[in-house]
Amino acid sequence: MGACGGTEVATPNIDRIAAEGANLTNYFTNVACCTPSRGCFLTGLYPHQHGAPFNDMPLRRDVTTLAHRLRNEGYQTAYIGKWHLDGDRQFLADALSRYGGDARALVPRESDWCEGHRSRWISTDRAMGFDDSRWMFNCSHAKKVVENSDGTAAIVADQMGDSQTYMTDWLTTKSIEFVERSHQQPFFLVVSIPDPHDPFSVRPPFDTMFRPEDMTIPATFDQQDVPAWLDLPWVRHWHYPPHVVGSEENLRRAKAQYLGEVACIDYNVGRLLVALEDTSQLDDTVVVFTTDHGEYMGEHGVYAKNLLYETAYHVPFLVRYPDLIRPGSIVDQFISSVDVQQTLLGLLGLTSSEATQGRDASPLLRGERIPWEDEVFIYGTAYDRAGIITPGYELACVKEDIDHILFDRRNDALQVKNLFYDETCGRVVKDLTQRLLAHNRAIGAPEVAWLERQAEM
Repeated sequence: MGACGGTEVATPNIDRIAAEGANLTNYFTNVACCTPSRGCFLTGLYPHQHGAPFNDMPLRRDVTTLAHRLRNEGYQTAYIGKWHLDGDRQFLADALSRYGGDARALVPRESDWCEGHRSRWISTDRAMGFDDSRWMFNCSHAKKVVENSDGTAAIVADQMGDSQTYMTDWLTTKSIEFVERSHQQPFFLVVSIPDPHDPFSVRPPFDTMFRPEDMTIPATFDQQDVPAWLDLPWVRHWHYPPHVVGSEENLRRAKAQYLGEVACIDYNVGRLLVALEDTSQLDDTVVVFTTDHGEYMGEHGVYAKNLLYETAYHVPFLVRYPDLIRPGSIVDQFISSVDVQQTLLGLLGLTSSEATQGRDASPLLRGERIPWEDEVFIYGTAYDRAGIITPGYELACVKEDIDHILFDRRNDALQVKNLFYDETCGRVVKDLTQRLLAHNRAIGAPEVAWLERQAEM
């Protein structure tokens, strides 16, 4: 994205949100994986509290989401697109049994065993506070949606849609139809586009918009000195997709399609902004653009997400609301997904639930000075990874005691040199480990048991 310094794909519509609002330049997801990240975002709770620490697990039914809060305040609540928070625990248990009990192996990349289960449409009674869930589906990265004569729709795997049926376009059209209706009450609408995501493919003309030969290769693509956990079986299963790895040529082809997916999203963000503008609602609407996780795209020789490198955790968060946010604002304090519920409620002048574990950053969006600790906490998906990111460093510990990491964020932006075992960094390691342990104790995290052992070393 241009607003975040990107130069390989033009994103003028997304960039407009930043130019006319605020860019949170140090926004991080707490978990770089779809389900747990979305849970943090919507509940203000860390994964052990919201109940969905890895993909295809459902949110706890008794948690309060942002949709619940806003519905209780008189908002019409609607969700269009990928949800991924209504997994089936028994289904997942059966799948775990098939894969040897290792949750992290459960990603055969849109495999047959999960596609039919995950892509189902979500009924209102399962939608966790969203009253309009007609076009909410649990999870799919298919590229085509077909509407049936009875008013329902079917997600079509292994086919490419056109400008009307491609998933990104279709979801945007449904969102435009929603905002163009006559609303008797304020609304809260989530538009959740599955792209940009593997499988890396996109409809014309975006599929030929970028040439593979023009794609840049990450400087760390052939990095040799990497943590030992990059060679674990579950990491190789997740992060070395056979249709991509093996050569720079494969990476260039994948990246060209990925950038096409981004360009398609930007085009559709523009469509939605125009719809809000044409209905005289844009300046009365808090518009947020963000994502649940990043994509390594060949950095350190890997793909996907959910490893400890910063790329998958450090993601965009743009928010436009001219009544309260000065255009072109830069908010550089460290903010994470558990802070979103409190922050958006604060921006609307509403009090947050006492049960949330995040912080209210709305004063920062309004340009106010408040005490703020610049730190965010990150996690893996099996209670086996925990870390802290500060302006100076990222430290993360691994339950199996396999290559903990410490990266100097100021002098090693590409995260090449692991300083955790460098004797000259002993004090930094100790201090950050203690901060990490104190935080996990405060929130009652299951990581505490093994973090205490690590802190004693």
